[in-house]
Amino acid sequence: MEGLLDHTLRDTLTRVGGIDRCVSEFIRITDMLMPKKVFTRIVPELLNGGVTPAGVPVRAQLLGSDPVCMAENAARLAELKPAGIDLNFGCPAKCVNRHRGGAVLLDEPELIHEIVSAVRRAMPEGMPLSVKMRLGYMDQSRTLDCAQAMVAAGAEELVVHGRTKADGYKPPAYWDRIAAVREAVPVKVVANGEIWTVEDAERCRTESGCTDLMLGRGIVADPGLALAILNPGREPLAWAALLPLIAQFWGLVRQHVGHKHQGGRLKQWLHYLRRRYPEAEEAYQRLRTINDPEALQAQFFGALPAEHPCVASDRQILEQGQ
Repeated sequence: MEGLLDHTLRDTLTRVGGIDRCVSEFIRITDMLMPKKVFTRIVPELLNGGVTPAGVPVRAQLLGSDPVCMAENAARLAELKPAGIDLNFGCPAKCVNRHRGGAVLLDEPELIHEIVSAVRRAMPEGMPLSVKMRLGYMDQSRTLDCAQAMVAAGAEELVVHGRTKADGYKPPAYWDRIAAVREAVPVKVVANGEIWTVEDAERCRTESGCTDLMLGRGIVADPGLALAILNPGREPLAWAALLPLIAQFWGLVRQHVGHKHQGGRLKQWLHYLRRRYPEAEEAYQRLRTINDPEALQAQFFGALPAEHPCVASDRQILEQGQ
């Protein structure tokens, strides 16, 4: 999820628990062999044995349309020993599709087969290869053609977002149509799309027939969602328990994000959190016009009681990052 779920948020969310694996934001491959520093900048977990600080494996995701270039970059990426490589045929962004990346390729199952096959040959035996797809580009006429092409070329797992590119992120996600993919291929299929609650997860499993789920915006809005899905009846993650995680995230943002964009990252997460937490709504409204990181930090942490553990975290941020 480019621009949202980067390594700073992966670090924070995987500390909560319930997550078996992460996939990085896509690394755009065009017409050149990327230096290793590009891979480690986007996926710094590659410098930590391919896992987050909490020990959750991270697969690095590539996006592109040139089979040769994709294979060459996959080979270089594999040298850094990620937990696996994932290929993106699901991104609906116009700027990506316009340059023949992401979901637009779902109209070309033959090319998809070439790309997946070339990448698989370039990877070491035993390193997992998964593929992310949507149900189609403008329609679903070639859903099964694409899924079967991916598996025939060597993909060991498919993650299927239950909408086409034309559907964008507009509800609903058509989980029942993922079932047809699951029945058509002999590999694991993971269901994705519009899973915001435990009830959504249960309905998605029932309609898709998939046991495994991929969470995106849902777990950004509710960091305890994965644990709640695994443990029905578990108490939701309280706002008080979330605050230290927000402090930890803010510390990472202050270290890794340019000064101009730091405030935006915190407000972006609060924007999602307000779907689940009234306290996040209050904080977002209070902070939304503040862009200076120091002023934003003072407003957010300064509003907490002096004895709150986040206030101590705030002091550490000030001491270490400034």
